[in-house]
Amino acid sequence: MSNCPPNVTPPQPGRLSRFAPWTGQLRDAPRFLALLALASSAGLAMAQSGWTTAPAMGTGRLYQSATLLSSGKVLVVGGIGSTGAAVSSAELYDPTTGTWSATGSLITAREAHTATLLSSGKVLVAGGASAGAPLASAELYDPATGTWSATGSLTTPRTEHTATLLATGKVLVAAGFLQSAELYDPATGTWNATGSLASARAYHSATPLLSGKVLVAGGIDNGGVILASAELYDPGAGTWNSTGSLVTVRAEHTDVLLPSGKVLVVAGIDNSGFTLASAEVYDPAAGTWSATGALATGREDHTATLLASGKVLVAAGVDNTGLTLASAELYDPATGTWTAAGSLPTACREPTATLLRSGQVLLAGGGNPDVALASAELYSPPEAVAPAAHGCASAGGPLLPFASLLALLDLTPRRRRNCATRA
Repeated sequence: MSNCPPNVTPPQPGRLSRFAPWTGQLRDAPRFLALLALASSAGLAMAQSGWTTAPAMGTGRLYQSATLLSSGKVLVVGGIGSTGAAVSSAELYDPTTGTWSATGSLITAREAHTATLLSSGKVLVAGGASAGAPLASAELYDPATGTWSATGSLTTPRTEHTATLLATGKVLVAAGFLQSAELYDPATGTWNATGSLASARAYHSATPLLSGKVLVAGGIDNGGVILASAELYDPGAGTWNSTGSLVTVRAEHTDVLLPSGKVLVVAGIDNSGFTLASAEVYDPAAGTWSATGALATGREDHTATLLASGKVLVAAGVDNTGLTLASAELYDPATGTWTAAGSLPTACREPTATLLRSGQVLLAGGGNPDVALASAELYSPPEAVAPAAHGCASAGGPLLPFASLLALLDLTPRRRRNCATRA
């Protein structure tokens, strides 16, 4: 799709051929073409799958966080700015308008922190680093007021940790070059220690399972050794237990909970510093890992997003030569295979990736390679480009009321009135 307004992409050559069976039913096909021109001049565009450029953020950022709010907006927070120092600023992306706006700034500038949407709709930001030192402070963002307030501090400063929302509404923060873990209670605004992991680790993954347990896998220990071990946290007991080890040691990988309840981990690096193309799947019922199809391109510092279709989009990152990537790939759990998914307009590493309500994926910021980027891109899966509300989506923005415009110009087709059937 195109980014609109103002950058509108006209229909591609041959694109109208997809409408041939439909336009043949129009009483006045030339006026249908006039309708397309009208839609374009109004700053709207027919939807198309793939990558498009979105408006840039106000601030370039690397190692920032992004959180989908209850409103459908995306909150992007902190990170390293263009000067190389952590920033305190935050921005909101509104998918209905396709625009960014500033919101309240953090009390403490930070990068490599975690951000968790609480059941209250507020966002908890915890830990991270500033001026090279790990932080213990935590803050709450209130979308209703657009402001931040301090909440209880972590018992231990930490960065490169993980944060997982539990079914109880509490937040589990684990590791970050540490063995310790702690729980945040939104009701009291306080942190309390919980069971410790068997291994200190950072750059690991933490995935909430359907059982309510949390799977932590891989990462790098305090001695610089990349791990294959995995552990399960039981919220009821507050303890960790070992589970099956990864097939391949890896850190800086990504993880996705699949609709089946299994967990997909993708790529990362091994102990030689080699960028991995391999992927594997964890089966909670068996407690074991098995290899699945490999990516076409090995990568680290990438993103992985579960789409509405059940497929997984992996995008961006850095390859084994240190090249910043623009490529993307799709994983199909039904076949265990990967296919190409086009290229981003801007190559980047460590962007954030957020699944929007439209089914699109917003990538924002990151670095190329270490220059903080303000750029943003939208990925539109084929299933997301034709919403069922008789409209065609513009780039992250409002629906084009296609049926209404047809009626206005007396161009209502005799069949296939639903835009979704044409995409």
